[in-house]
Amino acid sequence: MELKDKLYQMFILGTEGNGYQKALENNLGGIIFFTKDIQSKDQFCNLINEIKKISKTKPFLSIDQEGGRVERTENIHNGKKYLSAKYAFEKGESFLISQTQEIAQELKGYGINLNFAPCIDVNTNPNNPIIGERAFSNNPDEVIKGEKIVSQIYRENKIIPCAKHFPGHGDANADSHLTLPQIDLSLEEMEKTHIKPFKHCAKTIEMIMVAHLHCTCFEKNTIPTSLSKKAISYLRNNLQFEGVTVSDDMIMKGVADFGPTEACIMGIKAGLNMFIYRNSNPETINIIETIAQKAKEDKELKKNIEISFEKISKLKKTYL
Repeated sequence: MELKDKLYQMFILGTEGNGYQKALENNLGGIIFFTKDIQSKDQFCNLINEIKKISKTKPFLSIDQEGGRVERTENIHNGKKYLSAKYAFEKGESFLISQTQEIAQELKGYGINLNFAPCIDVNTNPNNPIIGERAFSNNPDEVIKGEKIVSQIYRENKIIPCAKHFPGHGDANADSHLTLPQIDLSLEEMEKTHIKPFKHCAKTIEMIMVAHLHCTCFEKNTIPTSLSKKAISYLRNNLQFEGVTVSDDMIMKGVADFGPTEACIMGIKAGLNMFIYRNSNPETINIIETIAQKAKEDKELKKNIEISFEKISKLKKTYL
């Protein structure tokens, strides 16, 4: 397989912009679906079947379906809503099991094979504008319990779970969609609370999403953890995570200041294996094509693309 084919496997794109169709023919790694993509069950199943037909390699068919504020199938639920992680967890273990089973069965019915859930942030900041009820709890031990239940149910339904947002978005006082939040806690404080759920699941979870956060315990300079070699090395070496690392959406303002192509190159060199873009417009496709050219001359870039491709292929062989 050509290096460019391997690089395309590292990207999960949205349908906005329509470049995803050509990208799938070029070996795109996957598609992420949003509410606008899901207008009726038949329409959504037809979209997924069309994607499968034109894909060069079996794609990740992914979604953010947490319940509560983050629910992408709301157009076809006739007013029914899943509870967010916090409220589902508070109703007890049996409720969390049955709701997660319902979500998993629904996603499986459409053909989804990857859900960017569970959210295992520990919501320690009551003024957190982005996590809040998306977290199981403000107690790391309760978050660990919730993660174990949810991830296992997805696995049983042949849906890949993805724990997010490493190293923990729970203390943030800003929304990384709008800016780069800073978390100024020592590594010891992070480990005691926010990193604890990631440490607990690192050897079992298949995929971890890395946040656009500036954590001063990893980087004194303003570098998001998603592009930080120190943060991702910690995840690999200290927590012994061997699965696939994926970025949060690269369109978010938390990473925008680094330049579109430069941010991806930093991420690849830092050890990120996959990138999410909510669109597939010409600018996004151009990022992949530009990196493919640069990788021909850049040994570190090329080596990390090869490593990522192996990890992605291994996960696809297990689930797809």
